[in-house]
Amino acid sequence: MGFFEYVQNLIYRFLDIIPPITISGIVEILIFAFLIYKIIMWIIYTRAYNLLRGIFIIAAFVLFSYVFQLRVIFDILKNASSVFITLLVIVFQNDIRKAIERLGRYQWFKRLFSFTKSSQLKSDKEVSAICRSVFEMAKVKTGALIAIQQNDDLTKIIETGIKIDGAISTQLIKNIFEKNTPLHDGAVVIVNNIIVAATCYLPMSDNLNISKNLGTRHRAGLGLSEVTDAFIIIVSEETGNVSYAYRGELKTISDEKLLANELYQTVYKTETQSTNNDILNIMKGWFSKNENGKK
Repeated sequence: MGFFEYVQNLIYRFLDIIPPITISGIVEILIFAFLIYKIIMWIIYTRAYNLLRGIFIIAAFVLFSYVFQLRVIFDILKNASSVFITLLVIVFQNDIRKAIERLGRYQWFKRLFSFTKSSQLKSDKEVSAICRSVFEMAKVKTGALIAIQQNDDLTKIIETGIKIDGAISTQLIKNIFEKNTPLHDGAVVIVNNIIVAATCYLPMSDNLNISKNLGTRHRAGLGLSEVTDAFIIIVSEETGNVSYAYRGELKTISDEKLLANELYQTVYKTETQSTNNDILNIMKGWFSKNENGKK
């Protein structure tokens, strides 16, 4: 038997082993590929990346002991595997919780299991007051951290701060973050057009790709955006730059109008209003056609 015939036989044997490809099989492959991709991305951006390298070393050692019949070492590692998995769950419980919370942030899951009304800004007055105060503080390098609640509840975050319950205004926001005042540390939380609390503590991000030049405010804002759908505005005390964190992404913004536009698109939900207007226009057109037809 020649070399090519040998290779051909191997290919035929391999094809015989492979089950027939069906639509359900393709769907399963796509789902598993998506899950594996998300798990890999989650591992890369958390402390688990260093642990994964250690697991590969241990797995290689287990394979080595199995191949060379090192029975005692192989049995010890095999029996210790259940204990090792339990330790992993305990050590990385916070990272696992964040990963599950991130899964729940997908829009199609939210719409399916949404039981609360979204909290949004309701007028141009509040949007302009926030944007004006942010950029006025940026000019004098006054650090600020503002979290605006949407669908995800921020009650636990609010409980870490001091209750304010004040209407949104440029003067109030600037007074809260004024340097050397009792309320300037921590974050302000806004819910339904009300500044509910100040000096609130936000969860820090574990993202390893964050620039080392960013301080605690940016890490806290990004951390909250990773586990909720809140819109967080950050003013840097060192540089005076204005940034916002949303859905795990941190972006710098240079203009008051651009920030207002981002607030309208994410918090104010102008798209929803325009969709409702389109529906009303379609209904008006339908009724007008019917009336003309009757005439």
